[in-house]
Amino acid sequence: IGFTDGNALLSKCAHLRLARQAEQKPYYTSKLWWCGITLLGLGEMGNFTAYGFAPIALVAPLGCVSVIGSAFISVFFLKKTMRTADILGGALTITGIYLLVTFSPNVPQELTAREVQNYLVSWPFLIYSILEIIIFCILLYFYKRKAVKHIMVLLMMVALLASLTVIAVKAVSSMIALSVRGKMQLTYSVFSIMIVLMATSCAFQIKFLNQAMHLYEATAVVPINFVFFTTSAIISGVIFYREFQSAAFLSVFMFLFGCLLSFLGVIIIARNKKEEHLTIPFIDCGHIPGQKLTGKIQPDSHSSCYGTLNKEDDSVKSQS
Repeated sequence: IGFTDGNALLSKCAHLRLARQAEQKPYYTSKLWWCGITLLGLGEMGNFTAYGFAPIALVAPLGCVSVIGSAFISVFFLKKTMRTADILGGALTITGIYLLVTFSPNVPQELTAREVQNYLVSWPFLIYSILEIIIFCILLYFYKRKAVKHIMVLLMMVALLASLTVIAVKAVSSMIALSVRGKMQLTYSVFSIMIVLMATSCAFQIKFLNQAMHLYEATAVVPINFVFFTTSAIISGVIFYREFQSAAFLSVFMFLFGCLLSFLGVIIIARNKKEEHLTIPFIDCGHIPGQKLTGKIQPDSHSSCYGTLNKEDDSVKSQS
């Protein structure tokens, strides 16, 4: 899972290096960028495989490993300073990971197509699906009709879709694993249904997540999305795959405490972290007729007068 976040850091490092060069080159000519893409592929492949061999309640929270990885990778590649908050957040997250692994539900992970079909038509999942559809439609109404694009609305829709994604991913991964071992499961219609559900939910997840990343800072989106995604994934695993059905109360309590520590660690690492923006140099277009030359030809892009010229005499007004 940690490989996935390595792609973002290495790709960003590649873009920053290319931006500082005198001769601009396409980003895909950078070896560092291709290294990041390779890590992304390995990370997603490992993440997909993990769902076939471990409970959803364990795999989903372990996504916090990528946050710790990004904090340390940014120190080596982006030359950022290691903060006290990074060390504290990393310690909390590692403690949470230990509790998650120790007290994760111990349930059989071999899922046949028949079992997936039975889970799909079970009453707990049907009730859960109806409630999820109602909540999603309400959020979508505010998003589309009322133009409400609050970060909570966007990321709640992402989390609701993510719960369906992890259900489908685990089913597909488990059926592929059984088929490789000689127990063919790919001919069942439920396999195709899960493939379609996985692809559709992923596509809409990306749409709403990109919208959130466009409107808000990544330092706000990442921790909230991690908390929402992990919570929805655990709930879906409990309801659909019944992962905590025979677990003891102490195991459930310690597992939830580990989740809480992981949440706090991610929030502390992401809090007050400043994003780095590329500096776009001002272009001197030379002396403009009728306009006094100033020290800065192009005004500040964050100013309200961006793209306008300073009008200092009446002759310029008459010309305009």
